[in-house]
Amino acid sequence: MSVVDLSKQVALGIDIGGTNTKFGLVNHRGEILIKGSLPTDQYSTPEAFVDALHEQIQPMIDEHCEGKKIEGIGVGAPNANYYRGTIELAPNLPWKGVINFADLMTAKFNSPCKMTNDANAAALGEMMYGAARGMKDFIMITLGTGVGSGIVSGGHLIYGHDGFAGELGHTIVKPGGRKHWSTGSEGSLEAYASATGIAITAKKMRAEFPDSMLNQYPEEAINSKTVHECALKEDPVAVEVFRYTGQKLGEALANFVMFSSPEAILLFGGVIKAGDFILKPAKLHMERNLLPIFRSKVRLVFSELDEADAAILGASALVWEK
Repeated sequence: MSVVDLSKQVALGIDIGGTNTKFGLVNHRGEILIKGSLPTDQYSTPEAFVDALHEQIQPMIDEHCEGKKIEGIGVGAPNANYYRGTIELAPNLPWKGVINFADLMTAKFNSPCKMTNDANAAALGEMMYGAARGMKDFIMITLGTGVGSGIVSGGHLIYGHDGFAGELGHTIVKPGGRKHWSTGSEGSLEAYASATGIAITAKKMRAEFPDSMLNQYPEEAINSKTVHECALKEDPVAVEVFRYTGQKLGEALANFVMFSSPEAILLFGGVIKAGDFILKPAKLHMERNLLPIFRSKVRLVFSELDEADAAILGASALVWEK
């Protein structure tokens, strides 16, 4: 039986965002050997984008991977279909329709390519390199501009029959509630627990309390960061914004727990910088809404991955996935 030298294996991880794309060469220990980025929205066709990626990445491979083997390419992207290797109808990318992106990458780089959405990639990265090491059942919730999720059960991501399972951010937590700015749905988790949702909540609440510190900021400066700054200064309205957000998140998490009975729920993204302001009410309302058989079993855990590198690590984890 031949022995595989893991130290000579490298994966290429790519995270495609609506504005920017990050990429890096990652070894099996989760160390990023070198990384870079390029603007996504400057390329009118996916072919031109892949050409630009190759132009930047191939010299990195030539310089840093001498004597090493590129095992494959992992890509995290909006509306990415794991089964088909496609990006399908992504609203925030410049390319429309269904794009056979994995095929384009394989042809250009002469290396196998696997894809999934960014939250699924984050879950894989956390399972391989972060706080979910050793876990076989957990849910990853990404709280940023939107709310993403990845569900791991029995050590495997749940993709569903079509590759798009796990959109927990778009589940309804308040029927007939706040209208989502993009999907038009009413009362989704993303409309409340995302950074965008927090800003909406803060603007509504500060209008009712003229003495709030939040009223010192112009409308365009109200975001989760400024709300956190005011909460740290004990502004009661800012604290209430996070309490209300945590309540909506916790109520949703209770449903998710009773669906898949995870060992833990991992929270990742800019919103979690609010710490206990959001974690305590989330935990309280999650436990309050669980059946007794589920209570006090599920940990809420913050991600251990560096936010700047998590997307690259998550995408690269697709390559090592069994």
